[in-house]
Amino acid sequence: MSRFCLITATYTIEQYCRRQLLRKKRFEFFPFYGEYVFPLRDYPVREVLVVYQTHALKEAVIVEPGLYHTIPDCGELENMPFCLSVSPSLRLVRELSGLKVHYRAGYTPGKAPVDLASACFELAAWNMSRYRGRHIGMTGAVRGSGKDGEHLEASMPENVRGLLEPYKRKTI
Repeated sequence: MSRFCLITATYTIEQYCRRQLLRKKRFEFFPFYGEYVFPLRDYPVREVLVVYQTHALKEAVIVEPGLYHTIPDCGELENMPFCLSVSPSLRLVRELSGLKVHYRAGYTPGKAPVDLASACFELAAWNMSRYRGRHIGMTGAVRGSGKDGEHLEASMPENVRGLLEPYKRKTI
């Protein structure tokens, strides 16, 4: 039951933060429209494994590591979106239709920031107490105006939301 609550808490946190937080390999495709900076979906980026140039009618070609880098550099900053910056010399290639990026991003389970790990444990403990109380999604009976009733409970405690605020993806 505790493993289930931890896994559920992890996925709930990722959904709330609108990004994947656990370290995994990621694949992304970026169409080429003349820009040389491409925002990567997940962060922190640990390592760019390979970048491919894709062409309309040809097989993908590996881009040499000297022709691209991340902003900020891999492993430098933790909680900041990363971008892949490519050299303008890639434009000289005819019929370049895009880039395919294979990279590793996220936090390893044992080395996650303390406040993020704490939020996960607190949410897992909160879920565990909900399951044991057998009133999932509802608070206990509340007396008011002479009637008994139940109310919907919050989807996440406020203290967990506060801990997760720095990790939440900001949208404009």
